[in-house]
This record gives sequence, structure tokens and C-alpha cells, in this order.
Amino acid sequence: MFKVDDLDESRAPLLDHLIELRTRVIRALLALAVGFGVCLYFADDILGLLIWPLKQAFPDGEGQLIFTKLPEVFFVELKVALFAGFMVSFPVIANQLWAFVAPGLYAREKKAFLPFLLATPVLFGAGAALAYFVVMPTAFTWFLGFGGEAGGLQVQALPSAGEYLSLVMQFILAFGLTFLLPVLLLLLHRAGIISRAQMAGARRYVIVGIFALAAIVTPPDPGSQVILAIPLLLLFEISLVLMRLQERKVEADRAAREIEEKAERAAAE
Repeated sequence: MFKVDDLDESRAPLLDHLIELRTRVIRALLALAVGFGVCLYFADDILGLLIWPLKQAFPDGEGQLIFTKLPEVFFVELKVALFAGFMVSFPVIANQLWAFVAPGLYAREKKAFLPFLLATPVLFGAGAALAYFVVMPTAFTWFLGFGGEAGGLQVQALPSAGEYLSLVMQFILAFGLTFLLPVLLLLLHRAGIISRAQMAGARRYVIVGIFALAAIVTPPDPGSQVILAIPLLLLFEISLVLMRLQERKVEADRAAREIEEKAERAAAE
């Protein structure tokens, strides 16, 4: 039976905490370095996967990526390897973060925090998948629609490899991070910082804020902004439902925290 231990009885001095932090950081960096090395070996294949949405937007047999500076493609592959390496090593990095923070948490706090830790990569992956399979092909098709003829000259899209990679990373990070909205709201609610009534009362402002955020983090095409805003609105409403379900746990945590504080004050006296 899996058992979550309570707060450590002995509190380590500051130096021990710093040594522990250094160890966790080194392990996380080693995991990132290994992931970077592996992904660098497969950088061409990973770049090919990232190019797929642009290829879908071009007519069959057309389209190309160019580079205007000699080292551009080399640095593109380095960025691809670093980006993919972080994704691959994220479970190890998150595990090291959890291993450093967990000893300072009570058992009930660990049980409350673990679901959010597990939901984070799932929601980020869902947002990244939406960007990759739906938003980017749609947005790139919209962008390519501006090509044609102007003033007797042919206007043709010739995207550079570096600019394209930056755009793809912007899409993936924007959708992945914004899909973490339920995690943020539920954490704040579980900590007692916000309440469900407050968020429900501020719904009209949240809607405006979501559309403003979608306009900021996505490229300036209305399609990708709407495609991001609609899932965020649904996630916000789902967050309100989940807040209602965890209200009892929040009250129980508050009561348990008060009992623990009284016990600590009584022991100190």
C-alpha cells in the first residue's frame, strides 16, 4: 500500500538544504544534457516533424525553407535539440523538483499537490497537440493565402528556417502553457487564495482577459486566436466545476491547518 510520509521530524540546517538543492539541480541539468545529446543526434528527424504543419499548408510538391545566413541551420538544429531535450527530460526535472519540495510538506499537502503535478504534462501536451495538429496548419494556410501577384510581381512565401522554428515554438509554448490554466486556478483555490464565487462573479472579466491573452500569445491571425480562446473558456468552466468538488477538501485542509497551528503554539508554550 502506497504511504505518504508526514513532515520530517528533524529539520535540516540551511547548509544541508543548499547541498540538497545543488544535488537536485545537477541531476536535472544532467538529464537535460542527456536529452539534448540524444535529440541532437535525431535533430533532422525532429525538424522534419516540426515542418509537417507547414508542409500541409503548401500545395503538394511546393514549398521550401531557406536560410539566409550560413550558420542558421546549424543553430536551428541546436535549438530543436534543446527544445526537444527539455520535453524529453521534463519528467526527470519535475521529479527532482518534487523530491526537493516534498520533505517540507505535510502528508495532506503532498496528496493535494500530486494530482496537479501529474496533470501538468497532460494539459501541456494537450495544448501542444492542438497547436501542432489543428492551429498551425490552419494558421499557415491563412498566411500563405496572402501570396499571389502585386504590381505585376509575384509575391511568394519563402520562410527561413530560423524564423519558422521560432514561430513553431511560439505556437507550442503558447498553447501548452495557457492550457495549464486549470492547474493554476485549482492550486490557488486549494490554497484558499481565491474562491469559486469570486471566479464565477468575475466571469465576464475572465472572458475578456482570455481573448486578450489569446491575441497576445498567438500570431496576429484571428483563426489561431479563436482556436486558443475557446478551449481556454471551456477549461475555465471546467475549473469552476472542479472547484465546487474540492470545496470540502479546502475546508478540511483549513480546519486541519488551524488544529496543527494550535498544537504547535501549545507545544511552544
